[in-house]
Amino acid sequence: MKASEYLSHLAYDSVVFGYHDGNLKILIMEYHNTGLFALPGGFVRVEEDLDHAVRRGLKERTGLDQIFLEQFHTFGNRARFQPDVMRTILEANGHSPAGDYAWLLDRFISVAYYALIDYRYVTPQPDALSDSCAWYAVNQLPPLILDHTEIVTTALTTLRNNLDRKLHQGHLLPEKFTMNDLQRVYEAILGTPLRRTSFQRRILSLDIVERHEKQYTGKAHKAPYLYSFKKANL
Repeated sequence: MKASEYLSHLAYDSVVFGYHDGNLKILIMEYHNTGLFALPGGFVRVEEDLDHAVRRGLKERTGLDQIFLEQFHTFGNRARFQPDVMRTILEANGHSPAGDYAWLLDRFISVAYYALIDYRYVTPQPDALSDSCAWYAVNQLPPLILDHTEIVTTALTTLRNNLDRKLHQGHLLPEKFTMNDLQRVYEAILGTPLRRTSFQRRILSLDIVERHEKQYTGKAHKAPYLYSFKKANL
């Protein structure tokens, strides 16, 4: 990684949200032989758009290229400048923190994005400096490097504050789902139980879903309707 190939002092970090078995999850990297954990991130090539760089990095980590992304904050506090962290990562991977790699010890401002993706279709892939890229429940994250815990907290707050307008643009749910499925996703993101009748009434009032045939898994009178998000609202 030569400094001349990338924009100076600019990085990105991605909070990749997925939903599985009632839990909101986030992709986390573990750097090789360090015990250090971090969000997936990277750098922007000289002749590359910022959004393209983020999508490129996420495709490398998830295998997906049709991903809903939302830029939500820029992190530039001086306290996030901790060159010893990157020095440890480089040395653990057999790289001297000098020469072609010296620029990685500079101070970086990070533009943060969150992504809403379908857990079922992701095969997490670590990068060249990492041993693993894995899902962690949002309330069971390991300690993260630098200000990555703050980045996660800010991403989650942003998502919660815009949930009605943003959830249907992502892919946390399959194309068709029950109202109960949707409620469980809301509860996982908000971190609190919701009253079923009030939730359904509010969702229908938003006019973001359309109803389909019933999902017959037992007695017909108990079968729930299936819903999908209206394309006109995507």
